[in-house]
Amino acid sequence: QLVLEESGGGLVQIGGSLTLSCSVPRYHNKWFFGWFRQAPGKEREFVAAISWVGGGLYYADSVTGRFFISRDTAKSTLELLMVNLRTEDTAVYYCAGSTSGNYPRLPNEYDLWGRGTQVTVSS
Repeated sequence: QLVLEESGGGLVQIGGSLTLSCSVPRYHNKWFFGWFRQAPGKEREFVAAISWVGGGLYYADSVTGRFFISRDTAKSTLELLMVNLRTEDTAVYYCAGSTSGNYPRLPNEYDLWGRGTQVTVSS
């Protein structure tokens, strides 16, 4: 059974930085891995994603220039570096994998999910 496991969440002040990590199974059938987030009372939203083989990456407009996604295929890990954090970045962050080959952005295009890690940005 494939499992994704996030780590690195926590409490940080406005303007601070945090790095999230996701352990990816070494043997999988996913083309893309991404990060999503869900704040209380809101829908789960796309943050960033990366092609596992080619390394092509893309971001939501709200995080472009502040969040940076990367993957290490040798270590089989996915990371999300978040800088200049804002209170509106507070959410549970999820790592996810997709078999879609067409730069997926919607939650229903991803079929493998982690349990999430909480990120709280305080003023």
